[in-house]
Amino acid sequence: MSFAARLTVEELGDIPLAAALVRLRGHARRVLLESARGFPSCWSVLAFDPLPPRPTESVLAPRELLAALEDCGGDEVPGPFSGGFLGAFAYDLGAHGERPVVVAPEPWGWPRVIGGLYVDFLVRDERARRTWLVLGEDPGDCRASRAQRAERVRAELAREPFDEPLASGEVRRCTDSTTHIARVERCRRFIGAGDIYQANLAHRMTCPVRGEPDAWFTRLRERNPAPYMGFAEFEGGALLSASPELLLEFDGRIARTRPIKGTIARAGDAAADEEARARLLASEKDRAELAMIVDLERNDLGRVARAGGVWVEGFPHLESYARVHHLMADVVAEVSSGVDACAVLAALFPGGSITGAPKLRAMEVIAELEGEGRGFYCGALGFVDLRGRAAFNILIRTLLWRPRALPGAEEGRSKPWTGELAFRVGGGITWASDAAAEDRETLAKAAGIVDALAGTGVVASGLQAR
Repeated sequence: MSFAARLTVEELGDIPLAAALVRLRGHARRVLLESARGFPSCWSVLAFDPLPPRPTESVLAPRELLAALEDCGGDEVPGPFSGGFLGAFAYDLGAHGERPVVVAPEPWGWPRVIGGLYVDFLVRDERARRTWLVLGEDPGDCRASRAQRAERVRAELAREPFDEPLASGEVRRCTDSTTHIARVERCRRFIGAGDIYQANLAHRMTCPVRGEPDAWFTRLRERNPAPYMGFAEFEGGALLSASPELLLEFDGRIARTRPIKGTIARAGDAAADEEARARLLASEKDRAELAMIVDLERNDLGRVARAGGVWVEGFPHLESYARVHHLMADVVAEVSSGVDACAVLAALFPGGSITGAPKLRAMEVIAELEGEGRGFYCGALGFVDLRGRAAFNILIRTLLWRPRALPGAEEGRSKPWTGELAFRVGGGITWASDAAAEDRETLAKAAGIVDALAGTGVVASGLQAR
């Protein structure tokens, strides 16, 4: 099956896409990539009603899907996305072209790739505060005409905003502090034996909730804003991401990845916060950890770059977020002629900052110590478009939602919870790691998500050791 993609563009004015996400709830398999908060704040895309082909479970799925989409011109589309693949890849897909890592099942049994081909979407210039509606004309899948679809979207976007009540229960650790600390110590023994240099270990938390996943995304972005926010829904669930980390930005010639290594919690007053920033910048342990991952990413990009065409920018660079400060650096490459966006994505996936070094052996250690599949956590969400451009985040600070009837209580009356949220938090482990401090760091990273749940009837927090 093939499709024609003749795109038409209509400017709509100043319509934030997070609000549009809720108002377009009646559309299928919405995907939102939003950069409205933090740096860089530039373009956002909200796509809906994908074309029929479904992606295979491979990081090369965009290449397969795009082969069925013919670019027939049309209006010039503003921004980086001109129609194509939007979706997410699970970490458990592993490193493309390497031997598979034996991984226990992901607890919720979700697919490893979600998304599809999109020619209907909203695109927004966050700096200029301008939003456009882009629709595929005659896409070949027997939908309503472009004019009818445009009229429907305009009417939905004109609806009055509404408040949706949200409620949540107890946030529970699936792995208590004692067990996680023991895992960190085991990881240090792998490092001491020379198996690996570092690995990123994580643990899972869950919480029963009421409320639609797009409404929870709105709360997440309010409480824990980040530059690579994202939302994606599919049959059986949704993912909600407040990621600060860029896996790939590719314009067809230059590829960029921005690994994060080094985290410290923000302080309550300006002087103490500045001291925390200085302490992180001076940390030999964190700088060494970042240097190892930068070297790994240089090697990954070296596989698809022209000879001598890989370099590092801003080592180290500190960025501040709602709850934490992070150290990061940019690894940049001039990609060899004939190498497409999917090949660049495959070279980087999964991101080295959330595996460790060397990548494959670190992933094996992670699988052994964590004891369950990660699913979309530490995977990637983003796009590959018809012009060969791509952008993906790393799915950290990411909530997973599924509908689920669970017993609950509110104001003394028994009320069922209608859904469940889960998220994972982790950190990079080196020989210099202090296991208890590493556990505390995961809670600092969880604070923004826990805060997003707070104020909605949270009964208690089960985050301390039990």
